Amino acid sequence: MSVATSVEKEIEKLRDEIRYHEHRYYVLNDPEISDFEFDKLMRRLQELERQHPELMTPDSPTQRVGGQPAEEFPKVRHAVPMLSLDNTYSVEELEDFDRRVRELSGRSKVEYVGELKLDGLSMALTYEYGVLTHSVTRGDGTQGEDVTANVKTIRSVPLRLEAKKLDALFGGRAHPKRFEVRGEVIMSRAAFEQLNAQREAAGEPKFANPRNSAAGTMRLLDPKLVAERRLDMYLYQVLVNGGAPLPEHWQVFEGLAKAGFKVNPHRRLCRSFDEVLGFIQEWEAKRDSLDYEIDGIVVKVNDTRLWDELGRTAKWPRWAIAFKYPARQATTVVKDIRVQVGRTGTLTPVADLEPVDVGGVTVSHATLHNMDEIERLGVKIGDSVLIQRAGEVIPQVVKVVERAPDGREFRIPKKCPVCGGEVFRAEGEVAYRCINAACPAKLKESLLHFSRRRAMNIDGLGEALVDQLVDKGMVRDVADLYSLTRDQLANLERMGDKSASNLREEIENSKQADLARVIFALGIPFVGERTAQLLAEHFGSLDKLASARQELEEVFEVGPKVSESIARFFREKRNQEVLAKLREAGVRFQRKKAASRGPRPLEGKQFVLTGTLPNYSRDEVQRLIEEAGGRVTGSVSKKTDYVVVGREPGSKLEKARSLGVKTINGDELLKLLK
Repeated sequence: MSVATSVEKEIEKLRDEIRYHEHRYYVLNDPEISDFEFDKLMRRLQELERQHPELMTPDSPTQRVGGQPAEEFPKVRHAVPMLSLDNTYSVEELEDFDRRVRELSGRSKVEYVGELKLDGLSMALTYEYGVLTHSVTRGDGTQGEDVTANVKTIRSVPLRLEAKKLDALFGGRAHPKRFEVRGEVIMSRAAFEQLNAQREAAGEPKFANPRNSAAGTMRLLDPKLVAERRLDMYLYQVLVNGGAPLPEHWQVFEGLAKAGFKVNPHRRLCRSFDEVLGFIQEWEAKRDSLDYEIDGIVVKVNDTRLWDELGRTAKWPRWAIAFKYPARQATTVVKDIRVQVGRTGTLTPVADLEPVDVGGVTVSHATLHNMDEIERLGVKIGDSVLIQRAGEVIPQVVKVVERAPDGREFRIPKKCPVCGGEVFRAEGEVAYRCINAACPAKLKESLLHFSRRRAMNIDGLGEALVDQLVDKGMVRDVADLYSLTRDQLANLERMGDKSASNLREEIENSKQADLARVIFALGIPFVGERTAQLLAEHFGSLDKLASARQELEEVFEVGPKVSESIARFFREKRNQEVLAKLREAGVRFQRKKAASRGPRPLEGKQFVLTGTLPNYSRDEVQRLIEEAGGRVTGSVSKKTDYVVVGREPGSKLEKARSLGVKTINGDELLKLLK
């Protein structure tokens, strides 16, 4: 075999392996290898393609993020208009839709497919000979923008489909040369919260909700920035020559899933209209259990042969309708606007409100993000405002409903409200910051972050205690925690000998925290839990991470903005001094080795958690399982060994039963851990 042939075969093998693991991770949520191992495969492929550019192909996994930023997005006309859907908030209007469908089709009974209405950005993907060639936004329905380079960064979207995948998609029928799939680009709640935390740390305005962040991200001209924001895409339609390729819409879903596309598992084939209503009611109650936003249910006629018969209006098809859930909104009064100081010194205005019930939750404050947002809303103290709560997102002020005749304007203070230090707004930023390195508010927030359960996990170090430690000058940085004595702690308010001993033990135990937790606990701007885990796996020690420069950008999912923030953090003298004190205190700066682990009775077992377990938080249960060698995943599959069921379980319990996966309660899990 020639060298060229050998290299070509290795490249193709690497591409197949990477595609397989991308599908398992991003579509099935069931990875088989670690991020570090995946990163090694990707780096090897990148190296070979650099050495042999003639073997580069546009569908290679390395081409998800590449090329120079675009100057603009070209306009593209849709071959088939991307119509919006008629929508309703009324059951009566939904019944009218069912009646019209039955009358127009001449049928006494019609099957429907119920789908979750994802709150995202509609997109049409075109494949030619199984290769993704174009990705176009809905735009005005007639034409949209070609954002192919950005969509390629979404790792749940296949860049190429092999013959067997095309067989699955088209049910064994002949493969068309060209076909289109349509779906929704979204940002998960977890990715949204991480992005907003990064933007706040950088002094940039926060996004109002995941939909806005997904739409704004898709319009970025630099695909590398898009890749950092971890968008996702769920598919729901296939078009061949303008029509559906299979007789049933339900079959289209199944074909998309078998072909490797990500489809929403929460869908239902409804044999009657009563089943449609049941599906709508079920997900109105369960919508907050999802890691993404939905605003209703889409109802479609299952028989695609009726779609042409039913036709469409100028605005929407007659074979589908969206039932929208009522928004969680309420009107209240802004009593005051105060300023919070975060651990990076950012001054965030917060509206104190007359308490009001919003979707079953009493809301008494809402973030106003920054001065630009206050000026955009035109909100003043005393105004009546409309507030909205969506899922776990912090309540937000939507608009001013009624202006108070004596409303008072708010202005960001010129001095820090906590320490009196100078407040500065850098050019190009929207955030005002306290620039006093010794600001107590910044230190307090840093200590609380450092001790979080998912960081150094120092139980007992709450706000009241942190206030005392800082106010009394006992702690000047996070490393000072390790020099506190039991007697010092016992002399604080509401402590005593026993509490002091327990806290001292917690602080001592935290020295053995995993490297990923240590990195996350340091509070490096833009470094969340996932990025910290990737960095720990890649570098293996804090010393190697601190000295890395060019290599930072080679880490999977770590872009130039994050890598520059990491490098800047380790360059700062104050941070270097804190790290030296942490090392001297005995904090672990290296990854734990597998050989040092104790008994691992759950080695190789996969778990899924659903519901709430008494006496344990979800994080604690996950940690117990992982320390015993098990792995916790987010969805149930045939490879799941156990589903741990607590109070008020979600749809994962139903999925476990349908797949025959063993279910256990909390007591049974504890027995397995012994």
